[in-house]
Amino acid sequence: MRPTKTPAAAAAAVSGTGFAVLLALVAAGWEPLLALDRAVAADLHGEALARPGLTRTARVLTDWVWDPWTMRLLTSAAAAVLWRRGERSYAACAVGAALAGLVLQQALKSAVGRGRPRWRHPVDSAHFAAFPSGHALAAAVACGLLLWVLRRHGAVGVRWGAALAAGAVSAAGAGASRLWLGVHWLSDVVGGWLLGVCVVALSVVCYGRLALSRAR
Repeated sequence: MRPTKTPAAAAAAVSGTGFAVLLALVAAGWEPLLALDRAVAADLHGEALARPGLTRTARVLTDWVWDPWTMRLLTSAAAAVLWRRGERSYAACAVGAALAGLVLQQALKSAVGRGRPRWRHPVDSAHFAAFPSGHALAAAVACGLLLWVLRRHGAVGVRWGAALAAGAVSAAGAGASRLWLGVHWLSDVVGGWLLGVCVVALSVVCYGRLALSRAR
């Protein structure tokens, strides 16, 4: 009997396919995508120059609140709490997903080697290759994992709604701040989100299969 396809498996398939298509288009230099990236970047850079207060806020958020290492530390702290409570499978999945995201990010950046936007009057700077966005990827992984753990531990009602809103704002803000500051292309950020969702979904699938095998 074939196992029923879970929502996590479906999410992994959709996000993974979307990321693979986007990766192929970026690597091939598909001009319609590049033109969209340039147009969005130019528009947002103009806004960033015209709104210095908002730009300073975006820099604080991207450097401290939504920094990839902040997201990984948050995930590690949650994993440590789960480990101390004896929920070691959850903890291992969280740490494994965070590490997988980091390894994939670095490997893909090196393989694709995409340059970042360049401006005559930059409002921020960033190093290494552009695709995929590490901020968007790390935020999607951290927020997705924390929401999964909260849901599995019975978060409902107002508590769940607040957690869902905080996670969505953080994941969206991490990517949007990079676009506003002109250090990433739109497709970099979308790629980071898609890959992050795929990593989390695959972690949930792996956890489910591990739990099922132990129950047999």
